[in-house]
Amino acid sequence: MPKRRANGEGNIRKRKDGRWEGRYTAGYDANGKAITKNVLGKTQAEVKDKLRTAIEDSKKLDPVKAGSYTLEQWLKLWYSVYVEPQVRYSTKELYHNAIDHHIIPKLGSVKLEKLTMLQIQQFYNELLKSGRVQKKKQPELREHGLSPRMVQCVHVVLNKALEHAVEEKLILANPAKKCKIPKNTRKEMNILPEALIGPYLSAAKAHGILAPMYLELTTGLRRGELLALRWEDLDVQNHTLSINKSVARQNGKLVISTPKTPNSIRTVLLPADTVKLLVEEHEKHPANPYLFPSPRTGETWDPDGFRRLHDRIIKEIGAEHVRFHDMRHTFATLSMKSGVDVRTLSETLGHFSAGFTLSTYVHSTPGMKQSAADAIGNTTRNAI
Repeated sequence: MPKRRANGEGNIRKRKDGRWEGRYTAGYDANGKAITKNVLGKTQAEVKDKLRTAIEDSKKLDPVKAGSYTLEQWLKLWYSVYVEPQVRYSTKELYHNAIDHHIIPKLGSVKLEKLTMLQIQQFYNELLKSGRVQKKKQPELREHGLSPRMVQCVHVVLNKALEHAVEEKLILANPAKKCKIPKNTRKEMNILPEALIGPYLSAAKAHGILAPMYLELTTGLRRGELLALRWEDLDVQNHTLSINKSVARQNGKLVISTPKTPNSIRTVLLPADTVKLLVEEHEKHPANPYLFPSPRTGETWDPDGFRRLHDRIIKEIGAEHVRFHDMRHTFATLSMKSGVDVRTLSETLGHFSAGFTLSTYVHSTPGMKQSAADAIGNTTRNAI
């Protein structure tokens, strides 16, 4: 085995083409063979500076692994090691979408150490302009760009992967770190108007789902949380409901798992009439452990099928489109309007902070705006 030389100052020579070249030993491979690299310049002084920088940089990189990955190769390895064993199925889908549909098709062939901030910024700009994946049944989406929120998701994935590449000494710095990310365009969420709550519940009763829809309007549970409830989760005496699981479709199968965040595991207080309705619902199928079993299978409802039934009811009562998730939003807004403090509401919804509850879910209705204006007017008049 040849004797290993320490990284020194390298050597400089003038090439036949007139340019200057500096060569240095970046390290040694597994067999003890020297890994030699070079820098080029028009003058000896330029090469001397480049050589000094290159030698210093080489000490910060793994000489064996650095330069051996394209972005696609690194993303796939990074995902299998750092992501797949640790995140929920729904989160994996977000990672797959960002990596397979957006990052790899545009940047996957680029060598990891050659990837620049300019390339990544241009990539983000293109996603905003025309990054939506074309679907056969939706040709009208051909020229549409991704939403700012989706571009943010792509950035989160790419940024995390490149941060780990720095930690693994594959690259010197993360080129995505200082890229400009688009800000969210705030969309006004729909809520079910108070005047339509009665018709909505009447239609729900006609479809045999009054109990779950009534519970939704009095608790704002997530759809998966609502449909995963079991009779044992209800404490009839103390009027409480334990939220500790959620159902979702994964690879074509319904899977029950823990909720999305630690804050989602919570105990919710229920009104007396809601508890009464849930007891009556359970008496219809006392041997079934689920609070709201599917009439077709006897197991949990399919979340997508339940959503479609909600959509049908919304259409029947002549309401503007209100998504099932907007029922959660409706509960939050009506709670605030009724004087429920934000912290209590945040805990009921399973949020990590009261600020998130305010910024995300609470819909400012005309009535609430008028009440706020009247309160300010009263305060001003009393001060005169």
